[in-house]
Amino acid sequence: QVQLVESGGGLVNPGGSLRLSCRVLGSMYSIFAMGWYRQAPGKQRESVALITPHGTTNYSDSVKGRFTISSANALRTVYLQMSSLKPEDTAVYYCNANFRGIRTENHWGKGTLVTVSS
Repeated sequence: QVQLVESGGGLVNPGGSLRLSCRVLGSMYSIFAMGWYRQAPGKQRESVALITPHGTTNYSDSVKGRFTISSANALRTVYLQMSSLKPEDTAVYYCNANFRGIRTENHWGKGTLVTVSS
């Protein structure tokens, strides 16, 4: 059974920085990508950043140039470094593990709240 444990959320001033971490427990066999998603109040969950085992990254336009996704231990730990934070970045951030073996599976963490406010 795969479990994802996030940490690092909190309250930060606009323009500030924060780093989120996601640790994966369980088998990483057939991992395709790890990602960070977020969901703001009243909005749908959206993709923020993705990273593959080969180190390929992808960012949403809204965070490009401000957020950086990275990993350690073959994606078993994934980070999201967030800089120049804006109030509109306020959301619950979720870690995602996408597996593509015989079938596609998505596993989610419980989420960590990031609040950008003065």
